[in-house]
Amino acid sequence: MRIKVCQGVSGILAVTMVTSLMLVYKGIYSDSAPMPPTPTHGSPPAPGAAVKSQDKVTEPVLQGYTAVLDRKPLKMYCKTCALVTSSGQLVGKNMGEEIDQSQCVIRMNDAPTHGFQKDVGRRTTVRVIAHSSLQRVLRNRQQLLNSSQDTVFIHWGPSHLMRRDGKGHVYNSLRLLKHVMPTLNIYTISPIQMLKMDELFKKETGIDRKISNLWLSTGWFTMATALELCDRISVFGMVPPDYCNSSLRHSVPYHYYEPSGPEECSLYLSHEKRRKWSHHFITEKIVFSNWAQILNIDFHQPEWGPSAVRDSSSTAVPAGS
Repeated sequence: MRIKVCQGVSGILAVTMVTSLMLVYKGIYSDSAPMPPTPTHGSPPAPGAAVKSQDKVTEPVLQGYTAVLDRKPLKMYCKTCALVTSSGQLVGKNMGEEIDQSQCVIRMNDAPTHGFQKDVGRRTTVRVIAHSSLQRVLRNRQQLLNSSQDTVFIHWGPSHLMRRDGKGHVYNSLRLLKHVMPTLNIYTISPIQMLKMDELFKKETGIDRKISNLWLSTGWFTMATALELCDRISVFGMVPPDYCNSSLRHSVPYHYYEPSGPEECSLYLSHEKRRKWSHHFITEKIVFSNWAQILNIDFHQPEWGPSAVRDSSSTAVPAGS
């Protein structure tokens, strides 16, 4: 049974980086809510089948995800998905082969695979990218863009950065990138869809994100997108909500590819304590745990299940699903 959030999240009620893009241009030509969901598509492809099915009828139209330039909606469906976090929890655990066995592999921002294949896998089907991470992706164009012609890139950002009237700096950069690399599959999360992501967070937590001045993480957008795309989601590298206050806690970097960067739990706890201008990562994980109680979501590295997590004040689950 396909996982959807309110029949897709859509049912609930950046100065332009020309220099970096020109480097890309140069690189291209020099190298390379608690009810189970109801499926709306045809018979799903067999495990391991091509992500982009030749039978287009089986690919649902996701209206909240719009192609740069031609504005066509995303058409995509995955029976099994590996959602790979950027956590240091993945280092040295040799989960790459298992990750790559999923039909679709979803990654975030500029998290690399090169040099980390044994732990995080080689394949990337979808990459969800925050407005604040676009320049880092462009800097790492060799492995993230030049060799990723089959990857779907989904970009999110506040409406003033994504507007299409020439004043949206991030959108302008994406439009230029599409002109430079026309074969890239570049989509943006629409402004209406962004509002519904906020509404979903409020429904699940009781917190009005805009009033409280909190930021949603790329992990939130990635999980919500995976709920649209996938029948089953296996999450790799996400700790349970109570992990950082437990005796099981181990010190690992927030990003597996930045070993000298901030420590994961220290960052989670410091952000959770702030009243504004922060990501409430732990609150988001409580929501994901609640969803996993009724939807096809499981967690690996570390292995955990939602039954082991204490109940929270957030009792809502994906509405309309």
